[in-house]
Amino acid sequence: MKIAIGSDHAGFALKESVKKHLEEVGGFELADLGTYDTKSCHYPVFAEAVANAVASGEAQFGILCCGTGIGMSMCANKVKGIRAAAVSDCFTAEATRMHNDANVLCMGERTLGPGLANRIVDLFLHTSFEGGRHQTRVDMMMALENK
Repeated sequence: MKIAIGSDHAGFALKESVKKHLEEVGGFELADLGTYDTKSCHYPVFAEAVANAVASGEAQFGILCCGTGIGMSMCANKVKGIRAAAVSDCFTAEATRMHNDANVLCMGERTLGPGLANRIVDLFLHTSFEGGRHQTRVDMMMALENK
C-alpha cells in the first residue's frame, strides 16, 4: 500500500514519528512530500501535494500533519476526489473510513501525542469502507464538487 505523507513545520515531528512507525510495522511504501525540517512554511503547499498524489491514484491514502490537522484537511478537501478528515481520536479514525470512505487522514501535532497518533494511523489504514447506505451518501458528497 502506497501512502503519501506530508506536513508543515508545526506537524513535522509528528510526521516523522508516523513515518518511523509505518516503517517499523512494514507493508507500506511511503512517499514523503515534505516539509523536511521545522523551518516555517505554508501548509497548503503540502496539503495540495499529498491530495494530488491520492486523487491521481499515485497513492492509495494520504496522511497530513500540521498543528491541529484542521488547516490541512480544509486544503486537501479542495482537491477533487479527496475526502480528508481531521482526526484526534480512535473512534473517528474508524468511523471516517467505514462511513465516509476518507482517503486522507489529517492530524495535529499540538493535539496528539505520537502513541495515539500511531494508533489512529493504524485504525485508519486497516479499516474498510462499509459501502451500502454509506455509498449513497459518499456519492452525494462527491457530487457537490460538480455544482
